[in-house]
Amino acid sequence: MTSTYRVQLTPDFGFAEVAGLVGYLRELGIGHLYLSPILQAVCDSRHGYDVVDHGGVRAEFGGEKGLRELAAAGLPLVADIVPNHMTIPVPESRNAQLWSALRDGPQSPHARWFDFQWPVAFPILDPGDEPYGTAVEVADGVLRYHDHVFPIRPGTEHLPLPELLEAQHYRLVGWRESPGYRRFFDVSSLIGLRAEDPEVFAATHAVTLSLIEDGVLDGLRVDHPDGLADPCGYLRRLRPHVPGPLWVEKILIDGERLPGDWPCDGTTGYDALNMITRLFVDPSGRDALVGTFGRLTGVSDDYEAVRYEAKKHVIELFFRGEVDRLTSDLGDADLGDADPGDADPGKTGLREALVELLVAMPVYRAYVNPGERPLDETVRIIRGAAREAAAHADPDVVAKAADLVLYGPAEAVTRFQQTCGPVMAKGVEDTALYRWYPLACLNEVGGEPDRFGVSVAEFHAFCAGLPPKTMTTLSTHDTKRSEDVRARLAVLSELPGEWAEAVGSWTAEVSFDPRLDYLAWQSLMAVWPISVERFADYLLKAAREAKTAISWMEPDPRYESGLRDFARRAVEVCGPSVASFTALVDRYARVNSLGQKAVQLLMPGIPDVYQGNEITDFSLVDPDNRRPVDFERRRRLLAALDDTWDGQKLLVTTTALKLRQRIDPAGPYVPIATGEHAVAFARGIDRRIDTGTGVSADTSAAVVIATRLPVKLERRGGWGGETIALPPGRWRDLLGGVEHTGRVPMAHLLSRCPVAILEGAPAG
Repeated sequence: MTSTYRVQLTPDFGFAEVAGLVGYLRELGIGHLYLSPILQAVCDSRHGYDVVDHGGVRAEFGGEKGLRELAAAGLPLVADIVPNHMTIPVPESRNAQLWSALRDGPQSPHARWFDFQWPVAFPILDPGDEPYGTAVEVADGVLRYHDHVFPIRPGTEHLPLPELLEAQHYRLVGWRESPGYRRFFDVSSLIGLRAEDPEVFAATHAVTLSLIEDGVLDGLRVDHPDGLADPCGYLRRLRPHVPGPLWVEKILIDGERLPGDWPCDGTTGYDALNMITRLFVDPSGRDALVGTFGRLTGVSDDYEAVRYEAKKHVIELFFRGEVDRLTSDLGDADLGDADPGDADPGKTGLREALVELLVAMPVYRAYVNPGERPLDETVRIIRGAAREAAAHADPDVVAKAADLVLYGPAEAVTRFQQTCGPVMAKGVEDTALYRWYPLACLNEVGGEPDRFGVSVAEFHAFCAGLPPKTMTTLSTHDTKRSEDVRARLAVLSELPGEWAEAVGSWTAEVSFDPRLDYLAWQSLMAVWPISVERFADYLLKAAREAKTAISWMEPDPRYESGLRDFARRAVEVCGPSVASFTALVDRYARVNSLGQKAVQLLMPGIPDVYQGNEITDFSLVDPDNRRPVDFERRRRLLAALDDTWDGQKLLVTTTALKLRQRIDPAGPYVPIATGEHAVAFARGIDRRIDTGTGVSADTSAAVVIATRLPVKLERRGGWGGETIALPPGRWRDLLGGVEHTGRVPMAHLLSRCPVAILEGAPAG
């Protein structure tokens, strides 16, 4: 396997349309086609993660027949699967398993599919309809509330409405209330599945595994494994059925590694994405950018304080029910010397300790299998979180709580772990990263926005530890901003003074909310040109995620109208100045864009190209990054490559992808010494290059050289006399056609393009 190309299937871009791209993708050099979820979702879903029926391939895409025809078109297929949850559709009768469970209660054969608290609370009622208003009625043998439909428990049909409602296996509650089931993050319409149950696993995976057995699918990408009760156990059950690639969408925080006992090929690449982004950021710009951010927003320069408040906020906003359930599960535990003056020393103190422990967790999950001795790393993570939590709650109770989530009741141990991920995702990804953004290219999934840059040596060390078949990526359907947006933003780390002057002038002309304006200006510059509508839609989502003025739960029509007006005025009034500044940035962003692409495509791992990103793409968070792609333009450009940024990026992409097909994907990664302004490495050569053994006689080898920190390079006068020592052998520049040997001047090697991709022949 050499590479993947991720496409987002939609009802108007299904299997037949994707099959029409196969010839283009093969010419591009792609090895595998990587599909968004293919099982039956709600009919109008644009993403496919809201599966409603695991028993069939999605009809809107062309069904199983269309999928098989796509598989026969010439590229092996990898599919995204969603084992953690399925949707609660409207009407609810469209989910057959949920309907059965709600009708027949714990006795239903499908009750085991879901993690229920009986009777099950469903948060759907509008204000004024609580507990029940006139909108709730029995009609046609079912319970109706507007468009919602619920089954009636057999034998209760004759009861008066109030008694009938009380007799059901479920309760309808206000939409702000916590649900009586585990869900995906804070999305009450996505109900968690108990994939740890063998019968549930078999039923929800039957179609997918039969497609693998028939050779229709070659591999899988597992969505959100941290939501599962036992991710490692799940993968151990799945792996024997998947002889091809198996990746997990596991978010690793800075320095974290995938658990060593997981039987999979690696992650979907956010760890690589963040390392590559930092490689092109100048750490010397940190203080100036943080200062500008603080001056214009009034937000603290202490990211950890912002992160703490954001996680506390989302726990009380979204996850009260999860914390209450955890507290109840552990409430009978011996808490030792609780303060006798506390009116409720057990549950009150324990709840506070659990909240602080969840807030202090530095990663999405620390893995504990109930009844087994936790790994030393797991104990270290939870004990470390407990030390931080002890500064905000009773230290003795926090210590006891840490013991309980490591060694306590099995259900509570698992529930704590399943709660950590949602708190991290909503508290950091979807709150803190919208509140603290001195340099927004660092605000990515799994990113640490206060870590400005990494050294070349740190990057080499990271690559040396990567599993050979892990996925690498630069853009996905879930990234906060596309790779070329980040390439532009990275330039600001080298132009902090010029940036401060520009953003100060724009703010003086157009302003709205200081806590959002600075993110708006970074975004406007980095995606320029952009329509007012696209820009306003992004800002509205950003404001709702930040939750400082409005939120998804607390809309404010006056604020939202003002925000849209700000977007319009920013584009109309400051657009020409923004365009001029972006033109300056693009002189250097092109260097970053091409460099990060060459590095990602040839570093260890299996590179993924997100749809359309073989040329420049300036997109923001979804749904902006899921817009239709102009593949005809890309076809034309591939047929006649030009010297534009788009043409150069496409040339780098197709050259690197085709070279990957000629080198050993498990071949060694060998760093090559460079100065500050370049990163270079070799793939497929003998590690002992100093002995002259050089390139293997039976495989190709590659050398990649990418320019970094281009502003500082220009200001120092260019490459001067700097050289690079290539490994022994003859090396052909695939972008320029020139052959090199030995020590080569950087100015000569990179005279036409800021990156070089070299293919080696054996030393002779």
